[in-house]
Amino acid sequence: MNAKHDKNYRASASQFFIAGELCRRGLVAVPTMGNCPNTDILCSDTAGTKFVHIQVKTFVPGNQTCSVGKKAEQDYGENFFWVLGGIPEPPNSGPFVYYIIPAKEMAYNVHRDFDAWAKAPGKKGQQRNSTTTFRSVHLPPGTNDFGWDLKQYENRWDLIEEKLR
Repeated sequence: MNAKHDKNYRASASQFFIAGELCRRGLVAVPTMGNCPNTDILCSDTAGTKFVHIQVKTFVPGNQTCSVGKKAEQDYGENFFWVLGGIPEPPNSGPFVYYIIPAKEMAYNVHRDFDAWAKAPGKKGQQRNSTTTFRSVHLPPGTNDFGWDLKQYENRWDLIEEKLR
């Protein structure tokens, strides 16, 4: 099996890179390795008294969208974040890109965007399948149809840090 073409390797690597960045910032971050529903990384302050849950989605920098799935439409609360991790494919040595998005913002924008897509006719005028679990987020420099621009969330580690102070 070629690791370059296996999304599971990339997803695991992304979780570790993100956890490493949080630890570098003085926080405690532990990848759950699939053992906690809706949480890829559990992060706390060093005292272990405040926690945030992080859902990670991985994309290749330069892509126009990142797939997130239907659960991105749910607001899991103020201590829940999505981190979209742009991890370059080897041998590319380009920069890693991270978008740190509060769950409320993700849920609102993904739901609004998907709802508009589902109501619009398809390329051949057909009714679209509104039961699909596929959702996508437009990556900078693009925006969704409502002008939601992820650039405002790029490297916003402070959003997580503020919750843990």
